[in-house]
Order: sequence, then structure tokens, then C-alpha cells
Amino acid sequence: MDNAGFCNETYESLHNPASDDELVDIAGATLDFSSTEDVPPLDPEYGSGYGNTGYSNGMTGNGVLMDLLDEPVPGVGTYEDFNTIDWVREKSKDRDRHREITSKSEQSTWALLHSISDAFSGWLLMLLIGLLSGALAGCIDISAHWLTDLKEGVCLSGFWFNHEHCCWGSNQTTFQERDKCPQWQSWAELLGGSSEGAAAYIVNYLMFMLCALLFSFLAVILVRAFAPYACGSGIPEIKTILSGFIIRGYLGKWTLIIKTITLVLAVSSGLSLGKEGPLVHVACCCANILCHLFTKYRQNEAKRREVLSAAAAVGVSVAFGAPIGGVLFSLEEVSYYFPLKTLWRSFFAALVAAFTLRSINPFGDSRLVLFYVEFHTPWHMVELVPFTLLGIFGGLWGALFIRANIAWCRRRKTTRLGHYPVLEVLVVTGITALLSFPNSYTRMSGSELISELFNDCSLLDSSQLCDYNSSENRPAGPGVYTALWQLALALFFKMLVTVVTFGMKVPSGLFIPSMAVGAIVGRLLGVAMEQMALNHHDWLIVKGWCSSGADCITPGLYAMVGAAACLGGVTRMTISLVVIMFELTGGLEYIVPLMAAIMTSKWVADALGREGIYEAHIRLNGYPFLETKEEYGHKTLAQDVMRPRQSDPLLVVLTQEGMSVGEIEGVIADTDYSGFPVVVSQESQRLVGFVLRRDLVISLDNARKRQDGVVSASLVFFLEHVPPQPFSGPPVVKLRGILDLSPFTVTDHTPMAIAVDIFRKLGLRQCLVTHNGLVFRGFHLEKHMSSHRSLQPLASMSVDVGT
Repeated sequence: MDNAGFCNETYESLHNPASDDELVDIAGATLDFSSTEDVPPLDPEYGSGYGNTGYSNGMTGNGVLMDLLDEPVPGVGTYEDFNTIDWVREKSKDRDRHREITSKSEQSTWALLHSISDAFSGWLLMLLIGLLSGALAGCIDISAHWLTDLKEGVCLSGFWFNHEHCCWGSNQTTFQERDKCPQWQSWAELLGGSSEGAAAYIVNYLMFMLCALLFSFLAVILVRAFAPYACGSGIPEIKTILSGFIIRGYLGKWTLIIKTITLVLAVSSGLSLGKEGPLVHVACCCANILCHLFTKYRQNEAKRREVLSAAAAVGVSVAFGAPIGGVLFSLEEVSYYFPLKTLWRSFFAALVAAFTLRSINPFGDSRLVLFYVEFHTPWHMVELVPFTLLGIFGGLWGALFIRANIAWCRRRKTTRLGHYPVLEVLVVTGITALLSFPNSYTRMSGSELISELFNDCSLLDSSQLCDYNSSENRPAGPGVYTALWQLALALFFKMLVTVVTFGMKVPSGLFIPSMAVGAIVGRLLGVAMEQMALNHHDWLIVKGWCSSGADCITPGLYAMVGAAACLGGVTRMTISLVVIMFELTGGLEYIVPLMAAIMTSKWVADALGREGIYEAHIRLNGYPFLETKEEYGHKTLAQDVMRPRQSDPLLVVLTQEGMSVGEIEGVIADTDYSGFPVVVSQESQRLVGFVLRRDLVISLDNARKRQDGVVSASLVFFLEHVPPQPFSGPPVVKLRGILDLSPFTVTDHTPMAIAVDIFRKLGLRQCLVTHNGLVFRGFHLEKHMSSHRSLQPLASMSVDVGT
């Protein structure tokens, strides 16, 4: 009889050797970057945690019973790409591993040391993640600042200096023109010898556009050629991965390298994007790679996702210099499972990352915060009205932006536009550079713009926004009015270009562009309120708290509140955003205005659409994600939702004894289900357990290769003790080890709202529906990408419920 494999679905076909560093790969304990392929070597112990899988021959011709029960099968207990992990199984594996280590620690000193190192490994991993992520974030900040300034000129004393650092040591600068020094020369001065006139303006204009196009071209080419997963923000995919989904290669070393490089290029090109979201992706890549150094995290997907939750906190910590806000961001926005232990470790990792970034001092001001502010005027209760108006605008803008961006991204996916990602990036970059150069507020980077808008004017400030007359009421001067109409133009420009930029095939974050829109609106409203209070201090609404000639209104505070409101409207963040904002600016006493604006923004945005930008992109990309914030509103039962119906084919099940290898291989070849219920017999349909398709394929393939005499006629047993077999028959295959003896079941009268909660809170991969203890129907989380993480039929059947 034929002893070959079946339907070409062997372990080799399930394990793709051409993929990137795999999120759920069976990785080795060391990192080998010299390998030409991006797949770590097989770990022969990987599958041993999920029950020992082996094979028993029955009595062979010579009367010897072969039993390979104690030999682990590589690959058993792992998952295919674009599949969902079984949280219950992974947590059970970790409990068994921990119980074994604890029991052995009392037997010898070496085992005790091993137990201590196992307990300490999580904290050591957090330390390494914080150090690596902080170092990479510092390098990204310094490089992006240098390349951004390179579009406008070069430092003669050292080309590696940016504009600010180049003029620091100069003795020929003045306070009014502190950005001008002989060491820094614009491209017009280098190429034409003059910095004034139309010719110099044209030269600087062209060099600005050429550098922007060059940076964006390099970014999109590198992403397309080496790491397609390096594009975008990364937060929607991180949320999906943390919920248990598997996207191999998304957190690999090539993605980390290319995302780090292209993030610098994309930010420096002047596109309306930020680096904050991609830094979360970078930190998670660091965490995934470092997890391979520790067996506990390398071999358990649930434990690894606890580490990735902490890494998300690290990403926000280094992006904004906000370690506490980063922990709350991970808890509120991205994490699906966040135990108390992960909270402590996230805090430690964020602390280490913030300390590392502070040691590098990328901003050159010895401060960790990105936009340090120091307002001297307290806010008044009357100002809650304009703060609330800013919240309303933030909610409206957030809902409008999400709909417009999703519509544009859907058009990109469904039309020929998506076939030309390089051309799209170049066209958007060219238009952005062409329109942004004439306006000083769009020419500067997003971080510089926000810092300028948050600024509280002092007597020595030379900004246009601080050009006030020196009379008693300090009316706005011509510079302020010039700045206001430039900001109005910048507002419309930012709103339009951000819609088409977010989602392109380059690394692109959304925090800074959203904050820039809100900061502009807030500054405009703040100046209007300031002038109203100065010129009409006898009005009733300002008479009680603003005297003549006093600075009662701080426009920079309005910019800060507007930035928070718009970011909250886009992302629907609340608590974490408030903490990030006061960590970001140091404005601790302005928490109440921030809370009022952010809460109003969320209410308005939720009234127009329940999804934030990340959830909308998850749905657009078809990732299976069961949103914990949504309520299941249908009054249906499990039997109403689940197929098969009466006219559908019979339920595909396996029996605990009596089926041959060939019959099971035929079932696998004829179906695409991710697993099969195991029952006592076809007649009784009483449930025994559940076996995953991948484990079954790997185990049968391994039995044919390693066990002599296994043929298609060999019987398969899922029993603990195999009954005696005739001497003349082929050897049997024992698969008790891969059988899940405690699958989750619900009755056919279980409300679907309860079933959905079970999937959400336990992280189940499948759940079987029974009637009087008999297998009735089943559903599982769809293993392929679908429009939503949903409940789908596990198998097809038509069973008389009365049987």
C-alpha cells in the first residue's frame, strides 16, 4: 500500500520557510542575522508543552509494541499564518510549565536557580526592550531632525549638524535672528552665492522639492522591496495581533530595520504624517525579536502578547516622552489581555525607555517632553465654553476625517490607484512640497508647528504670533494678522493632505497631523478670545475676571486643548490622552480643560460613528477582531445563528476509534475546517474532545515518516489505552496527545450575547454547540481574514435534534 503523504499538505507546506521573522514561528534561542533566510531554526521542544504527542503500534508481527509517546513532534501546538491563537490552551501550557519548574525547584540547587532565572526573565526582557527602543527612538529623532533641515541648507562646520546645533556655537548670532549664522548656509548661498532675491528663492524652492521627493522615493522603494509590512502606522495591526491573530513577518527583524530607516525618510520628506504611531510598531518589533532569547516567551503565544502589550507602552513613552501615558495607552487602546503583572512590567519598561531617551537627549534641551510649555496665566471657568467648542470641533473633525480617509483607502484598494504605490507617494509628496514651501507654517515640520502654536508669548519672543503692539491693551500687530491668515491656509492644507497621506505605502503616524489641525484651530480661537477680552473688557462675560490691560487669555493653552480634542476625536482616546498631554507639555494644572475638551470630542465623534480610526482600518483590512467595546444587540440563540441547516451536509466529525489514516486524510483533503470534533462513534455523537487540523496534519505526516509500517489502512486511536490488535494487521497510530479533552461547549439554547462574551473574555478559538451532551453544531473564529472577527460554522451537519 502507498506510504506517501497526502494532498501535499504536510508540515513543510504549513510552515512557510520564505516568510519574515515569524510572530509565531518555532524559533531558536539565538538570533542569527547572518542567515540568508528570515526564519529561525526549528526548536525541537516547541510542541512539547501542548500534551505529549506520540504513536503506538499495536502488536506488530514480532510481538513488540512500539510506543513513541514521550517523543515530542516539532510543530504540534503551533499555528498557521493568518490564524488565531487559542488563549486557553496557551495559558494552560504556561501553567503546566510553571508547575513543573516549581516542583523541580525543591529537588536541587540547579533547579532552584533555574526557577529564579525563569521568574526574573520577564523583568530582564522589559529592561532590554526599554533600552533598545529608547536607543532607536533617539536615533530616529536625531536623524529626522537632521534630514528635515537638510532640505533647506547645510552646515559648513560639519554636514552632520542640523540647523539648530550648527548655530549653537556661533558668536555671530543675535537673539532676533538666532537661526542665522555664517556656519549655516542655504542651498541658494551654496549654489548661487546669494540668499536674497527671486533667484535664491527659486533655488531653495527647487532643492526643497527635490529633497522631499528623494526622501519619499527612497522610503517607498525600501518598503516595497524589503518589508511591505513596514508601511502605515502599525497600530491597527498591533491591536489585531494582541487580540490573538497571527501575522507572520509583521514584527520581524527586516520589518524593524526597514521601518526604522524609512520612518526617518518619510518624516523628513515633509509629508503630513508623524512618527509616533510607527514607533509603537518599532517597539513591538524589538519586543518580538528579543522574546526569542527567552524560552518562556518564545514557546508561548499568550505570554508573548503580554510582552507586546508592554512594548506598545514603550512605543508611546519614547514617542512623546510620556511613560505613564504610554502604559495607559496600551491598557485603553491596544491591549486585549492586560493582567496586573503586565501593568507593572509595562511601567518598568516605559521607565527604562524614557530614561534611555533622556540620556541620549535628542532634542538638545535636557527635557524629556516634546512640547514643554510654561503658561503664566490661570484659566477661568468662563473659558470652559470655548474649550467645549474646541471639543465639538475635534469630534466633528475626527468623524469627518475617519470617513474621508476610509473612503480614500477603500478607493485605493478597489481601483487601479492601488497598483501604483510608488507613483502615489511621489505625487502626494510633490503636491505637499509644492504647496507647503510658500507658507512658513506648512514648511516647518509638524512637531515644530505644534511647538510654535503651544508657545506662550514673552516680551523677547520674535515669532510672528507674538507681534503685539506695546500700547496698554496690547492689540494684535500686523505680524499676528499675517500669521492668522497663514494659519488659516495651513489648516485647510493640513486637513486635506492628511486624508490622502495616512495609509500610503510609507510609515505614517496620525498623532502629530491630528494635533497640528487642532492646535491651529485652538490658536485661532485663542487669539480671537484674547483680543475680545483686551478690547471689550467691560463686557459682562469678561468683566468679572479680566481687568483692563491684563493678560487674561493664553492662546497657547487653546492650541493645546484643540490639539487634544482633535486627536481624541480621531482615535477616541480619553484617559490616556489626558495623561499624555500633560506629560507632553508639563501643563499639569490644565487637566480640567483637557478633560472637558476630550470628553466632548468623544461624545460628538461617537454620535457620528462608533469606530475610531484604528478600528475603522481594522475593519477595512478585514482583520478578524472582536471589539470588546461593542454590544451584541440581537436576541438570538446559538441554534438560530449556527449552521448547518436541515438541508446542509452532515457534520464532519472524527471517531475516537475505528477510522483509518486514509479516511482521516480524506477528510482533511475534502474540507478546509480548522479543527474537528472527536466523538465516541458516528451513532452516538457523544463528544470526547476536539483536535486541530494543523496538529492532525503534522502528526500523521510525522507518523508516516518515523514509524515503520504505517499505511493508509492503519487505524487511528484517540484512546488512552489501545485495544489489542491482530498480529497480521498494520501498526496503529495513537493520537491521544493532540486531543483537547476539555473543549468549550455551549448548549443550543445559549443566547448569542453570552457566546460572544465567552469568545471576548476567554479568547476562545472555537466553541462547540451540544444538545443533551451530543455534538449539535459548532462555530469558531474564522482562520482566514474576514471583514470582522466573527462567529463562523465549524463544520456542516444535519442532525435530528431528537436523536
